[in-house]
Amino acid sequence: MARGCLCCLKYMMFLFNLVFWLCGCGLLGVGIWLSVSQGSFATFSPSFPSLSAANLVIAVGAIVMVTGFLGCLGAIKENKCLLLSFFIVLLIILLVELILLILFFVYTEKVSENAQKDLKDGLALYNTDNNVGLKNAWNIIQAEWKCCGVTGYTDWHEALKEKVVPDRCCQEHYKECGRNSTNMFWTRGCYEKVEEWLDDNKHLLGTIGMCILVVQLLGMAFSMTLFQQIHRSGKKYDA
Repeated sequence: MARGCLCCLKYMMFLFNLVFWLCGCGLLGVGIWLSVSQGSFATFSPSFPSLSAANLVIAVGAIVMVTGFLGCLGAIKENKCLLLSFFIVLLIILLVELILLILFFVYTEKVSENAQKDLKDGLALYNTDNNVGLKNAWNIIQAEWKCCGVTGYTDWHEALKEKVVPDRCCQEHYKECGRNSTNMFWTRGCYEKVEEWLDDNKHLLGTIGMCILVVQLLGMAFSMTLFQQIHRSGKKYDA
C-alpha cells in the first residue's frame, strides 16, 4: 500500500512538474521573441535599462523551466540529489518573495517616491534614438489607460524642456496634436492610474499570490516526502 501511494505521488509530481517545465519553455520562447522583435519594449526606468518586459519574461521563464526540470527528472528518476535541489530552489524563491514583500510594505512610501522620480527621469529619454522601447511603452500605456505623464501632463513639459506632450496624451488623437496647447490632454497621471488598478484588483492579485504560495509549499512537501522515503529504502521503488 505504501509503495503504491509513493508511486502515485512520484508520477503526480512528475506530471505536475512536466506541465510546469512546458510553461517555462513557453514563457522563455515568448520572452526571446519579444526581445528579438520588439527590442527593449516596456523599459520605463533609466536606472534599470535591463528591466524590460522581454527580460522579465525571459527571467521568469528560465526560473520556471529549471525548477520544473529538477522536479520532473528528480521524481521520475527518484534521484535524491535532484529532489533536494528542487526543494532548495523552491525554498530560495519563497524566501526571496517573502523578503521582497516585507521590504515593499515596510518602505512603501519610499519605494513610491523613488519609482515616481525614476519614471520622471525616464521621460527625458522619450525622443532619443536609443530608447525606442521606452517610447513605445509610454505610447501604449497612455493610450490604453487614458493618462499622461507620471503624475500629470506637466511632467512632459519639464522632461522635454518645452510645452509639448506625446500625441497619445491627447483626448482627440491625431498627428502632432501634442504640440497644440489648446488641445485637451488626459489630466490624470499614469502612476495614479496604475495604483488605482492595483487597488481595484487587490483581491484577485492576493488570490493569485496565495495559489502560487500553495503550489510552492506542496512542491516542497512532496519533494521532501519522496526524498525521505527513497533515503529510508536505500533503493528505487518499482514503477
